[in-house]
Amino acid sequence: MHAQLLPAITQYLKQVEKDFDLIAPERRTELQKIADGVRLLLHEKGQAALIYICTHNSRRSHMGQLWAMAAATYYNIKGISSYSGGTEITAFNPNAIKALQEAGFEIGQPAAAANPHYNIVYAEGAPAVIAFSKKYMDAPNPTSNFIAVMTCSHADDNCPFVTGASLKVATPYEDPKAGDGKPEQEQVYRERCRQIATEVLYSFYLVVQGN
Repeated sequence: MHAQLLPAITQYLKQVEKDFDLIAPERRTELQKIADGVRLLLHEKGQAALIYICTHNSRRSHMGQLWAMAAATYYNIKGISSYSGGTEITAFNPNAIKALQEAGFEIGQPAAAANPHYNIVYAEGAPAVIAFSKKYMDAPNPTSNFIAVMTCSHADDNCPFVTGASLKVATPYEDPKAGDGKPEQEQVYRERCRQIATEVLYSFYLVVQGN
């Protein structure tokens, strides 16, 4: 069955496409590296896996993982799988979850736990993503032939070499945690969610443009 993006996510990404011109040239260079790496893996292996990595695997890395799945579906790129991980285990942050829900992801409420496992639907006809905090080398993440996308400077600095990665690219984002407990909290998370969506979508747009 052909995966069909949820309508709300489709509409969100249509708006996000209009922001491509706002991406800074130095960011475009890094996003081009991701696109080139994806194309190479698709050519050589017929599939490409990406792991979005941040220290705590609680906010930015989850956003990267989910937007990558949505972006690949949006552009109908076959053979893409995306994952997230950290250098420490915490939990998927509720504020990040809320921002992703507002963007159109359907996220179930799991049983109470220190590190809940969330079922996340982004498309009809596609398996739900099971999202929870984990180290980047933990299951179900791939252990070889993947692209490591570093979404925070701390993880990038502390992981100069990501075991098993065929390519490592750094696209760090400011931590929306800075808005926690403040009046602008929701806006901070919305802005970071949209920024990550824009850059991830652009990287997959470049995959299509390069074919």
